[in-house]
Amino acid sequence: MNIVLINPYCLDQRLQDYDIKVPPIGVYYLAASLTQMGHSCHILNWYNLKDQKSLIEQELKRLQPDITAISILHANRWGGLDIARVSKRVFPHVPVVMGGPGATFLWQHLLKHFPELDLIVMGEGENTLTDLVTRFDSNQSYDDLAGIAYRKNGVPVQNPPAPFIKDLDALPDPAQFFSFQHVISSRGCPWNCSFCGSPRIWNRTVRFHSPDYFVTQLQRLRQKGQSFFYISDDTFTLKKDRVISICQKIIDKGLDIEWAAISRVNIVDDEILYWMRRAGCIQISYGVESGSAKIRKKLNKNISDQEIQRAFELTRAYGIMPRAYFIYGNPGETKDTIKQSARLMKRIKPLSAIFYILDIFPGTQLYEDFKKRTGVNDDIWLKRIEDIMYFETDPKLDGNAVLKYGRTLRKAFYSSLPDFALNIQLKKLPELAPYHASFLSRLGMTFIFGDYANIKEIPRKAQTAAKLFQRALDYFPDHRAYLGLAILLQQNGDHASAITLLKEALRHFPKSPELHGCLGVSLMHTNNLEEALEVFLKFGSSAQNLRYAIECAKRLGKINLSSVLTQKLQQLEATSK
Repeated sequence: MNIVLINPYCLDQRLQDYDIKVPPIGVYYLAASLTQMGHSCHILNWYNLKDQKSLIEQELKRLQPDITAISILHANRWGGLDIARVSKRVFPHVPVVMGGPGATFLWQHLLKHFPELDLIVMGEGENTLTDLVTRFDSNQSYDDLAGIAYRKNGVPVQNPPAPFIKDLDALPDPAQFFSFQHVISSRGCPWNCSFCGSPRIWNRTVRFHSPDYFVTQLQRLRQKGQSFFYISDDTFTLKKDRVISICQKIIDKGLDIEWAAISRVNIVDDEILYWMRRAGCIQISYGVESGSAKIRKKLNKNISDQEIQRAFELTRAYGIMPRAYFIYGNPGETKDTIKQSARLMKRIKPLSAIFYILDIFPGTQLYEDFKKRTGVNDDIWLKRIEDIMYFETDPKLDGNAVLKYGRTLRKAFYSSLPDFALNIQLKKLPELAPYHASFLSRLGMTFIFGDYANIKEIPRKAQTAAKLFQRALDYFPDHRAYLGLAILLQQNGDHASAITLLKEALRHFPKSPELHGCLGVSLMHTNNLEEALEVFLKFGSSAQNLRYAIECAKRLGKINLSSVLTQKLQQLEATSK
């Protein structure tokens, strides 16, 4: 059968789309399971097709699906319903199946109010969906299929849940068929945070891929050209020995990769962080949530200030960027609890931070409490909304005050960030020297070219970056540190120092087009045109270097060379279009 698996768009515009533009990893596992059975699968990442129903219709007509399957969270629920409606209009007899957490938690509501949906796949979907497709293919009944919800005589009904897949390694590896960056080595989370749907999805149980399965997947993806990964496990470091085994296998296979992970502050230590850094980990995200122990308790986040501080200190010490998640607008939030969060932030010194207003989503304990407090039911989601902010349901919280709390936290973070960066204490282990240099240079780049470059609230960005680059070079020759420091020298008009630095850098990195290009620019500014021309011509396949070379040739009066280079540039630009 021909099956489309769709990641739909959200209702609201995002300033940054990193959290919505990636199809859930589960979609790839579904597609791999179906592909292995001989079906044709198309993963359609339609996160950016809002208000483009004609394009959606056109693409569906081109693909001619036998089944339209849509995976939803909550923010993209209405996008999924819009696409389902288009599919049903174009192909009235093609089943529309919806899955994912958003569908699992609202199955009855969705089947009751949206006739464009035919079935809901509940929870973990590989076995259920493949069995369902087999039944569709052979025109068999699905009335007795575990793990689905559907209409019987017009009434939504739910079959018994499908059992969890015991052996995750029995699943086909999606990397055999697809390329992606967001990977997962386990399913589930043992904790019970009140704002999270994981406890209900996974029943607070955790299952694991073996290290061999997971590292083989990374190896396949690396062979497809992927070099950076987001490990999406709820808590990657849950089993210490297993994580160390994964890291050692990455090293043994010589995989040249970098990756980010999610953990919990009370389950990291020196040994696990050491091996994670050696294996390419550059960032760990921790849920801090609040500086108020009372609020953390209300959120069922049972961690202490001491555990938080220790995790952030250790993570930084191994040259891994610690990122903090903070939530504001919580039950009992006040100016004082926000001050506690700001004080804790200054103690733990995160190098990245994400601040969220507390949302209420179906499937969470907060949502169940909300329904009890207010008497509402799931029909509240008939409103065309993505979510419900907690403060909108709590008369003790003022919306304007909550928004101000967020500004207060961001200001506290941004104003302190240079001091956080310049006070990093790294482990004195010789084998970590190149990793420390890479860590410091990457951090430096964020201040002048990366995420922090355009944030006005951050002071002394260039000075902070320069100090980080120099400190990186004190550890180890680092390409990014040389380049960043040279660019800052050029921006300050100190081309003579930039030339000296770049010539030193090229002794370590003689084949770097970026360093050569940077050197050529400074040579031009110091009127060393012949030398600059020679440098640019070494990497004449670069359009930018060709432009500089043409300028040098013109200024040197080499008209014929300038003409030849201009033709080469035109050919290069024509082929790249």
